[in-house]
Amino acid sequence: MSIDAYPHVSDWLTPNDSHLLIHTGKVDIGQRISTALVRIVQEELALPASQLDVAPVRTGCAPDEGITSGSNSIEQSGSAVAAAAATLRRHLLKAVVDQHGGTLSDWTLEAGYIHRPGTNIRINLISLARDLPPDLPVDPDLARHMPDTPPAPDMRGMADMVTGRFTFLHDIDLPGMWHARRVSPPHARASLQDIDQTVLDRITGDGLHVVRDGSFLAVTGPREWAVVKAATRLGLACTWDTGGGLPETNVFAHLAPENAQRFPVVNGTPQKAPVPEPLDAPDLSGRFERPYQMHGALAPSAALAEWTGERLFVKSHSQGIYPLREAIADSLGLAPEQVEISHIPGSGCYGHNAADDAAYEAALLAMAHPNTPILLKWSREDEHAWEPYAPAMAVQVDAKLANGRIAALSAESYGDTHRGRPRPGPNRAGPAKLLANRFRAEAMAPYISPPNMGNHAGMHRNLDPVYDIPKTRLVKNLVQSLPHRTSAMRCLGAVANIFALESMMDEAARTASADPFAFRRAHLSDQRAIAVLDALEKRLSALPPLTDGMGRGIAYAQYKNAMTRVGLAIDLTVTEKAEVELRRVTLVADAGRVIDPDGLVAQLEGGIMQAASWALYEQLAWDRNGIISCDWDSYPVIRFDNVPDFDITLLNQPDQRSVGAGEASPGPTVAAIANAIFDATGLRLRRMPFTPDAITQAALDL
Repeated sequence: MSIDAYPHVSDWLTPNDSHLLIHTGKVDIGQRISTALVRIVQEELALPASQLDVAPVRTGCAPDEGITSGSNSIEQSGSAVAAAAATLRRHLLKAVVDQHGGTLSDWTLEAGYIHRPGTNIRINLISLARDLPPDLPVDPDLARHMPDTPPAPDMRGMADMVTGRFTFLHDIDLPGMWHARRVSPPHARASLQDIDQTVLDRITGDGLHVVRDGSFLAVTGPREWAVVKAATRLGLACTWDTGGGLPETNVFAHLAPENAQRFPVVNGTPQKAPVPEPLDAPDLSGRFERPYQMHGALAPSAALAEWTGERLFVKSHSQGIYPLREAIADSLGLAPEQVEISHIPGSGCYGHNAADDAAYEAALLAMAHPNTPILLKWSREDEHAWEPYAPAMAVQVDAKLANGRIAALSAESYGDTHRGRPRPGPNRAGPAKLLANRFRAEAMAPYISPPNMGNHAGMHRNLDPVYDIPKTRLVKNLVQSLPHRTSAMRCLGAVANIFALESMMDEAARTASADPFAFRRAHLSDQRAIAVLDALEKRLSALPPLTDGMGRGIAYAQYKNAMTRVGLAIDLTVTEKAEVELRRVTLVADAGRVIDPDGLVAQLEGGIMQAASWALYEQLAWDRNGIISCDWDSYPVIRFDNVPDFDITLLNQPDQRSVGAGEASPGPTVAAIANAIFDATGLRLRRMPFTPDAITQAALDL
C-alpha cells in the first residue's frame, strides 16, 4: 500500500492557509482521480470543495506511487488519502474534546467547521489541523465515514476545460521560450548518413539551430512556425540508410508455440513449469486475434525542459514521472536529484504513448541550450509512426461441454511484451526504453523485456476465466523479435482475452441451446457477479423487442478478476454494406463503494467508445518503407455518427472497498460487439477489427 512508504498524515494532507492540500502520486489524465480524491476528503471532513486543492504532482514533492496504470489510483492513492483523512478526523475531534469537553459523538463536522449542536462553539477545521503534530501517523484501520448527504461534485477543473481556459502542456508560453521539432527517420531501422549542407546553412542563417546526436535530429528556435517549416526542409535534406526496411510479415503466423516462451498460468500467475497437454477432442475451438493498435491520443506528445547547468526541469504528461526521472538521469549521467519532473496534463491517453520519449528528447535539446526553456511538440505523423503500440495478440480457446456446461477449457494467449515503459532495473532498463537512445551516437539496443510473471499482468491479464470451470488449462506465450516496439495500452492483454473467452461463452451457450444469462449464471458462484447479470437482464427486459436486422450481444467480465464487475449488452445493426451501426449500450457495473458516480459513468462510457473503435475500425498498417497509418484517414477511429445511446446502472456497495474501473468496460465491449454481430448475421468474427471487408469475407467463407 502507498501508506507503507508514506506513513504520515502530512504525506497526504497538509493545511495551507485557508485550504487543505491533498497530495497524490497519481496523475490525472482524464480519469478524474483529482475529483475523486477531493470527494473522499469531503466525505471524511465535510470541507467545501472550495477549501480543497490537489497539489501538483512533481518529483521530490509528491508521494512516489510509481506509474498511474492498472486502474489502481483509487485503490492505492484513494485508500491512502481516505485513511489519512479518517485519521485527521479522529484527531481533530479528539483535540476538540480535550479542549471543550464532551465525547467524540457530541461534535459534528460541517462546512469546514467543528461544532457542538446546541452551543455556539464553532472551530475552524483547517486552523485546528495546523496545530496537530506534523508526524501524525496514518491509522489504516479506522472505519470510513459515510455522510448522510453525498458531497456535491467538484466541477472547477472541468469548467475550465469546457470553456477553454485550461492550460494544457502544449499551451505553455514562457518568457524566452524556444520551440523544437524532431526530424524522424523513415522507420525504426533507419540511420542518418548525411545532410545537405546547403539546407543546413540556410536553416542556421535564419537564426535557427540544428541539434544532431547520431541519428537523433531536431530543429530549435524562438519562432514556432519557423521551426516547423525548417524541420520539414531538414527532413527532405537527409540521406538515410534504411537497413533493409521494416519486415513485411504476417505477424499472426508468428504467434505460434514454436516461436514462444511458454508458461502455464495458475490462478492468474505464470509458472516456470512444463505446459500441460492440450485438451483432447474439444467440442468447441476458436482462435481470436487483435492487430497492432495505437493509443490515438487526441494531440501528439509534447514536453518542456530547461537545463540550468546544475538542474534539469521537465514538464511532461507522463503517467510515471518518478520512473521517467530515473531513466532520464541515467541517460544523461545526472543524479536523480538533479532532475525534477512536473506532471502537466497533455492530450491524455490510457497507457504508454510517446510522452516519456518526448520528455527525454526535450531534455536532450535543453542540455544543448542551457537556461532556455524548450517546448518540443511531436507532429501527428510522429505520434502515429513512433509511439509504442499495443501488441498484436492471438488467443486460442478450446472447450469441452458436458450436461449443458463447460467441463474443461483451454486458453492460450500469444503476443509480444506490454512492458515498454521506462522503469529502473538491471541492464539500464529505463534508458534502453527511451526511443532517442536508440538513435544517439552512443546508441543503445532496444531493451528486451523478460516475461512478466505478475498476477493478471501483461498478456495474461484476464486470461484466467472468472467463471467456475472444473478444469482449466491456461498458457502464456511470449513471442519476441516482432516488427514493432510495443508497450502498455489500456487494459493490456485483457481486451483480447475477454474477447476470446466471452465469444466462447456465447458460442457454448448457443451450442447448449441455453439462454446466455442463464448459461453464465450457471458458471458463477460470486453473488455480486450474479447480481450484475440479474440487473442487466432486468434492464433489457424493459426495452422494446429488437427490430429486423438488429442483433444483441452480451458479455460479462471482472477486470483482473478482482476489480469492477461489468455486465453489458450491445444492440447493433449490420447494414447491407456490411457496416456495423451501434444502437444501444446497456451496462451494469459493481465497483464497490462509489465515490464519484459521474466520474465512474464517464470512465465506463469512455472505455466502451475506445473499445468500440478498436473493435470496428483500428489496425496498424506498414510496409518495408515505414508506417502507413500516419494520420486519421490511414488510421480511422470511431466518429460521432456511430455513438450509441447509453443506459448505465451502478450497483453501489457502500460497505465494500472501492475498486478500479478505468479499464473495466473495454474487454466486454469488444466481446459484446462480436456476439451481437453473430446474433444479427450468424457470422462469428474472430479477428479485430470487424470492418465491412472482414464481415463480407466472413460471409463468403461461410
